[in-house]
Amino acid sequence: MIDSIFAGAVLLVALAYVVLAFTVIGAPFQYDPLGPESWPRIIGSFAVLCCVALIIRPEFEDFSASKQTLLRLAVLVGMLCAYAFLFKPLGFIISTTMFSFALSKFLGARVKPAGLFAVSAGVGGYVLCKMILDLNLPSGILKQFL
Repeated sequence: MIDSIFAGAVLLVALAYVVLAFTVIGAPFQYDPLGPESWPRIIGSFAVLCCVALIIRPEFEDFSASKQTLLRLAVLVGMLCAYAFLFKPLGFIISTTMFSFALSKFLGARVKPAGLFAVSAGVGGYVLCKMILDLNLPSGILKQFL
């Protein structure tokens, strides 16, 4: 029952987003085959379909989480907020490396594997996104080196 109520609330938000995506969002030029306004339309339409599926499906299990699980989820949300807050000032490489290391340790990894993963995610992600895919990523405090 709670899933259906939540899905109904999210459905209202998704419908408002779809209306905005189809009526307000526009781009003066297209640089890819779908165009930049297609992605909000696709994401919004998919969100509406998912919400409708959640509303009409029967309830099989009662979801209950322990206090420890809820606390871990709250910590993860806090980590994601810190990552978003530090993303621009510190830049992609440093903020992604810090977040990846903290997340790895949070999930129980040892220090050395967590550090290797974090550095490879930060540097490798930057190389992939900035140099290969030519996306704009913040350089942050490493601006003079990149």
